[in-house]
Amino acid sequence: MTATPTMDATTAARFRLWQYRTLIATMLGYAAFYFVRKNLSVAMPVIEADKAIGVTKVGLGLFLTLHGLLYGVSRFVNGMWADRANARWFMVAGLMLSVAANVFFGFGSEVLWLGVAWMINGWVQGMGFPPCCRLMTHWFPPGQLATKMSIWNTSHSIGAWATLGFCGFVAERYGWRWCFFGPAVLCTIVGFILFVMLRDTPSSVGLPEIKVEGDTGTHGEDKSSADYKAFVRRHVFGNPALWWISLANFFVYILRFAVLDWGPTLLKEWKGFTLQHASWVVIGFEVAGIVGMLLAGWLTDRVFGGRGPRTCVFCMIGAGLSLFAFWKLGQSAAAEIVFLGLAGFFIYGPQALIGIAAANLATKRAAATAAGFTGLFGYASTLVSGVGLGWMVKHHGWDAAFAGLLAMGACGLVCFLLAWRAPAHGYGEAK
Repeated sequence: MTATPTMDATTAARFRLWQYRTLIATMLGYAAFYFVRKNLSVAMPVIEADKAIGVTKVGLGLFLTLHGLLYGVSRFVNGMWADRANARWFMVAGLMLSVAANVFFGFGSEVLWLGVAWMINGWVQGMGFPPCCRLMTHWFPPGQLATKMSIWNTSHSIGAWATLGFCGFVAERYGWRWCFFGPAVLCTIVGFILFVMLRDTPSSVGLPEIKVEGDTGTHGEDKSSADYKAFVRRHVFGNPALWWISLANFFVYILRFAVLDWGPTLLKEWKGFTLQHASWVVIGFEVAGIVGMLLAGWLTDRVFGGRGPRTCVFCMIGAGLSLFAFWKLGQSAAAEIVFLGLAGFFIYGPQALIGIAAANLATKRAAATAAGFTGLFGYASTLVSGVGLGWMVKHHGWDAAFAGLLAMGACGLVCFLLAWRAPAHGYGEAK
């Protein structure tokens, strides 16, 4: 399969420069989206302790659930829009709207005010991932996508641990409101940087588009045409492999959000860590996840021939064993940190590879739509990881919650096994 256009040396060097520029800018931009999304996780114990607000764990869990559901629907809807829009404008607009929602949240002192602000944030956050997916599939060929997009996917973890570190510091010193005002200021600066650095496609800067054998789509095609709509129906909504990995995403995100959203609270209440130390432990979970997703991407391209679901089978086994060890064998703070780090190492492989597999199966013609579809399932998981987990912990304790998490992990493993025979990409069938 040919996946790169023929270029002279000067054009090839310029193309590579724009590839690196796009990769770095989208990593910075998506990390910034996390800065104004995952800040609530650190602020939750402090907000709960603020008696003037009067919100409980179940209420905070409901915030997480509604935010996640809106984000999932938004990512799906915005995925379809992003395939038709200029990714540069789309991404910057989403980040600035999220900044506004965070400022609105920071000024709130009533549960209803906070809830409305966080629901608005849930919707506009869905404007972050789809344009990144569009950009990556237009700037990198499918044979490199698992490796390059795994590198890009570290932005999730970089954004999460930066949020945890920054907000853990300011929450204990300046109050929970600066968990929202501070990130809003920083992300406004990032928005200007993105506007300068990003461009939509290679042709928008005078470079040739990537050509892939079997891809019948053309640059600038009419996305409202009957041919394009038939393509999306067949290669996204009618693709059994994409349905299986989307369902697997539901279970992967339950495990991921259980640690990322509830980790500071869990470690503070159940394991006796201070809030700041608990935030650093969850940062360790994210840092280990960076290593895991990079290795998973490399293995997918080099060992499994681009078939991400096969890599995910082994990752899910490792994630389940690590969480079981954290639950049952963590007899010291050091052991708990190690086992939670191992869980992050294994969980973030599937978290990255699902989006990559979806993009490759749907080809660059509908990559953002497919990524939005998997995201719809992923963020529906907040029904379990948000209010569901909050209710479970309140009424049955953390032990019962962890038993449920292991069952969710087993379900995810089964879904990946059912997608084992999925092809590496959909270009050969994209007719």
